[in-house]
Amino acid sequence: GCNLLPLPPVDIAIRFTYILQDWQQPIWPQQPPDFDTLLGGEVGGVEFGNLPFGACEEPISELHLAATWLHLTEGIVVDNDVYSDLDPLQAPHWSVRVRTSENPQCLLGDFVTEFFKLCCRKESVEDILGRGYAEEEGKEAADISSALSKLTEPVAAVPLPKLSVSSMVHSARKHIHRHRHIDESPLHIDILKSILLDSISQIPLKRASNGLAPSGDTEMYNCLKSAPTDSLTYRLALGLCMVNYSYGGLPAVAHLWQEFVLELRYRWENNYLIYGLAGGPPDLRCCLLHQKLQMLNCCIERRRRRDEAPSGMGGSRQREHKASCGQGPSSAAATSSNQAKSWDSWSDSEDEFFECLSDQEDTESLRSERGPDSGKGKAEGRLHPYNDLTLLNSMEPLYVPVTQEPAPMTEDQLEEQSEVLAKLGTSAEGSHLRARMQSACLVSDMESFKAANPGCVLEDFVRWYSPRDYEEKYEVDEKGNKVLTGELSARMKIPGNMWAEAWEISRVTPARRQRRLFDDTKEAEKILHYLTMQKPGDLARHLLPCLLHAALLKLQQEGESNRENEPDFHLLLNETCIQITVYTTLKALCRFPHSDFINQLVVMETVITRARSLKDKFAVDKGEPGEATEELKKFVSSLLEEPEVVVTGAGQGLTGRIIHRLFLNAQRAALLVPAGESGKTSDFPSPAGREIILRTYVPRPAPYSKALPQRLFCVLMKEEFRLAGAFSSDTSFF
Repeated sequence: GCNLLPLPPVDIAIRFTYILQDWQQPIWPQQPPDFDTLLGGEVGGVEFGNLPFGACEEPISELHLAATWLHLTEGIVVDNDVYSDLDPLQAPHWSVRVRTSENPQCLLGDFVTEFFKLCCRKESVEDILGRGYAEEEGKEAADISSALSKLTEPVAAVPLPKLSVSSMVHSARKHIHRHRHIDESPLHIDILKSILLDSISQIPLKRASNGLAPSGDTEMYNCLKSAPTDSLTYRLALGLCMVNYSYGGLPAVAHLWQEFVLELRYRWENNYLIYGLAGGPPDLRCCLLHQKLQMLNCCIERRRRRDEAPSGMGGSRQREHKASCGQGPSSAAATSSNQAKSWDSWSDSEDEFFECLSDQEDTESLRSERGPDSGKGKAEGRLHPYNDLTLLNSMEPLYVPVTQEPAPMTEDQLEEQSEVLAKLGTSAEGSHLRARMQSACLVSDMESFKAANPGCVLEDFVRWYSPRDYEEKYEVDEKGNKVLTGELSARMKIPGNMWAEAWEISRVTPARRQRRLFDDTKEAEKILHYLTMQKPGDLARHLLPCLLHAALLKLQQEGESNRENEPDFHLLLNETCIQITVYTTLKALCRFPHSDFINQLVVMETVITRARSLKDKFAVDKGEPGEATEELKKFVSSLLEEPEVVVTGAGQGLTGRIIHRLFLNAQRAALLVPAGESGKTSDFPSPAGREIILRTYVPRPAPYSKALPQRLFCVLMKEEFRLAGAFSSDTSFF
């Protein structure tokens, strides 16, 4: 017979894959709703002033566990459809990978997307709400202004908590809306009240900070042309975004904006400051809408300061007619009757006092005060002596005068002024006219200086106003003594110098009797008109930088605890912030790559949500800090970054026990086994796939050939079977 060679030993590797799809832990993609809030118990809803965050569905769809037996010999294990010796808990090697949802719906991305769509709308408030509705609201504004009269009622007749301006305003509006069906209003009255109260009326009586980001945040947000995070503009952007997404869309936005402008007009007409805005002139680092609101607040502040000043200051405060000081007949006629009524609504007397001259003031006596020799009378408007200096023509101390504050300007006003000045050209006449237009503040300061320092000359003014233009030097007199002398600089001696001309035409007039450099009444009415004419789409474009700013802050806030899980997260956040800064600063929002930004935002939101979901499933933050917690953190971090992660200790390790518990809970829930009972159910479901590898060494093609590796690979799945082989032969003699 023939000699049969013994069969070579076969090394077998088996891998079973188990899939977990049903998470039995009580994990919400969004926090459970608070049924006591204004939002009425909506899942995923948050309070106004805070953007939502997270996925609306489970971001981790499946967990795949691979239990592997690397080296088994033929005939020692049995595995078939009825019985198996292979227990996953006893497998020496475990590896895990996760499958994520392909396109998870993320709330923050959805909110920003809908706001981008709002920016493209062209309808006006009148087009959306109808002409009749707008006219009705305009008539109601007059009724609202009478609400202040209730504040004069006796205290005994009205409870103290009800004596607030906000309660009077909203009581008047409640009376107005009583005549209108609730269904006719695009935005529910309770939501409207909540936004207006949170944004304007019930903010603590302190000024917002000038920083664009909260203290402790990185400085990258300070370059964004948006608004401070605790400001009225920032909160308005968040409120409009919430209303646009959840409470009526475009009609609700138009309704909210109309009521907001009415509230601003009410506060202007009744001299109430708008809180949530930094004091002082408009901050040009912020968006234009924030500058406009700051300018309106500045107008209210100036008028309050003027009205609260003692009426007898200096004994020469002049009465002003209802037209603004310094206005000609055309500008006075442009003042509407509603504006005139608003002046009477906040004053108990019929006469109003201002620190400026009226148009009917007799100017003949003032002409006699012109020139350097005219100021021999009583000094007025002094603050304090200036650096122990004395006047050149006398030994009187040189006093710092009380001057008018310069007129604040917003970004668009500065651009308009620059365009006007540029159109004057470079001719001598144009340059002279340009200089005169820019010298209004200089003339006012000269008049105040003359009033505070009788007998002064131009050199005295220059020594205080621009010391570098007065050159001092020591000279030797006839007696050989060193004497300090001085003279104007070369540029001040140029013929036709604007300073010299301004000094000649300036009068001896203290600041309180000068015409105002800044007409707060005119500017406030211009701003209110500007705000009234804004379309919802224009408003959304104004507030878009604030919303992008809020989205970045929300991402940073939510990603603080997960930043170690995504090394590129902070870098991507910085790049997005720089990109937004470029487009908002250069006013190129019309060319802003909306889709790219939203995709980046969704990617960052998804990364954070996945990390949060895995941390919750593996109880990373629920245990005491220690080696076990660090092991779980490292495992979750690797699971997000790598396609497949080895489980340390397999089924007997800490991570393996958690995975075993997840599968066990899913099995009990699938078979309706109570949690406290131990049945005969398997801890793991049937394997979703089996992979078998047979490895051996066989001499081929002849028995005396060299033994070379042979490999056979088999995959068994529910609806799939694959078989692949890799065979080698010794070709030295064949």
